[in-house]
Amino acid sequence: MQLFPLKALLALVLMGTAPALAADAGEKPFLAENSAAMDKMMDGMSAKPTGDVDQDFVATMVPHHQGAIDMAQAELRYGHNEQLRRIAQEIIVEQQQEIAAMHLALGQPLPPSVASPDQPAPKKH
Repeated sequence: MQLFPLKALLALVLMGTAPALAADAGEKPFLAENSAAMDKMMDGMSAKPTGDVDQDFVATMVPHHQGAIDMAQAELRYGHNEQLRRIAQEIIVEQQQEIAAMHLALGQPLPPSVASPDQPAPKKH
């Protein structure tokens, strides 16, 4: 007795790999950076509760905001749409400001300043 038909299993495997198969060679670095940013963000957001709601809020929101910054930086490195690139720049600035504000609200030192990438993506031919 076959519990799970082979065709259905193959379809599930292919569905899981479809995004990777659909990505052209130029998109792979973006997808890798974006995936790394998401993984880092999700790991950071699973901070152990301290019993202090405010501390816990900041401990989970800072990685969330940093994840948005990391994803926006990937858009700046690889994206071509000027409107989205401007939005990515705004995300970086706004999220950095909010991270700083959260640290200040708790009396914590500010995180170190980090330069954002300023190289435009190469134009597609």
